[in-house]
Amino acid sequence: MNPTALTVHQKSRVLDIAFDDGKSFSIPFELLRVYSPSAEVKGHGQGQEVLQLGKREVGISGVEPVGNYAIQPTFTDGHNTGLFSWDYLYKLGNEQDALWQDYMARLHAAGFEGDSGREPGAVRPGVPTAAKGCGHKH
Repeated sequence: MNPTALTVHQKSRVLDIAFDDGKSFSIPFELLRVYSPSAEVKGHGQGQEVLQLGKREVGISGVEPVGNYAIQPTFTDGHNTGLFSWDYLYKLGNEQDALWQDYMARLHAAGFEGDSGREPGAVRPGVPTAAKGCGHKH
């Protein structure tokens, strides 16, 4: 799976990526940041993931290509150790609804349901209006 187009939108904070199978995705920077494939976020094994908090406003200040298989974004919070392969970006785009729900559930379980910075009922870019916040009043 290879990308045919990749655009970083600073104002709307989304990465648009199109693939050679015809699928295209708009992936919010926040999702990219909280699911960074770096050891800093993923830990060093199953169950060692580090919950990322307060990343709603994170931006991307630069993107470096890594060979012909990945990109390495530099986020405005200083994080720059995640290598996002084309397969991983495809997975993030294709599964983003489930990944958002998992992230919100982990925030809720840790007592930080409002810490992502999203208001209940806020619509995320690229997500149908039926998928709204965690439903709690903050």
